[in-house]
Amino acid sequence: MSPSRLQEPSLLLLSALAGGPQHGYALLSAVAELSGGEVVLRVGSLYGALDRLNAQGLLEVDREEVVDSRLRRYYRLTALGATRLAADAARQRRQAETALRRLRAAGLHP
Repeated sequence: MSPSRLQEPSLLLLSALAGGPQHGYALLSAVAELSGGEVVLRVGSLYGALDRLNAQGLLEVDREEVVDSRLRRYYRLTALGATRLAADAARQRRQAETALRRLRAAGLHP
């Protein structure tokens, strides 16, 4: 897989962060909501993905705060992350439009 192509969970995480900084639990909920419930991340998968996206420079820690004696870390999208998200969304749109055009041409889609 090309490094410029985001896997679905990463695309959804970056999409969630495009709305502003969020903490881990909020990101779990946002990914489920954005995917219509089709992608449900586990906590371990979430933090692994966040670490990977952070290492790639696509997101960064925005701030940390203590809530109920627990550290809550907020993440934000970086400029590089926004660029990658936009490029991948545009690529997926082109592919979907091509698929729909071919289905219509074959009379398989209205």
